[in-house]
Amino acid sequence: MPDELTHPDRAAIRIDQVLHALADPVRLTIVRELAKLAEGTPCGTIDLPVSKSTRTHHIRTLREAGVVRVRPSGTARITTLRRDDLDALYPGLLDGILNAPH
Repeated sequence: MPDELTHPDRAAIRIDQVLHALADPVRLTIVRELAKLAEGTPCGTIDLPVSKSTRTHHIRTLREAGVVRVRPSGTARITTLRRDDLDALYPGLLDGILNAPH
């Protein structure tokens, strides 16, 4: 089924993939915005200077790295930050990244 997206289990999230995903400025912007929204959001609502297909690529990269979770909700896909998983695996990492000057 096309609406079922795969996400790595917490134990499968690797620091090198997380850091790679967070190294891109567009993906970092997405993560910073998601950190403000506990319930998540359709990613089309985040203002980004990229096309829809590029936005989709960035969300997929974040999802496959275990940084975000994407779930269908009607005709939209809601993206949320996997803060609990990231904080459990790498304490302080996300806070350090989110609090860094940009």
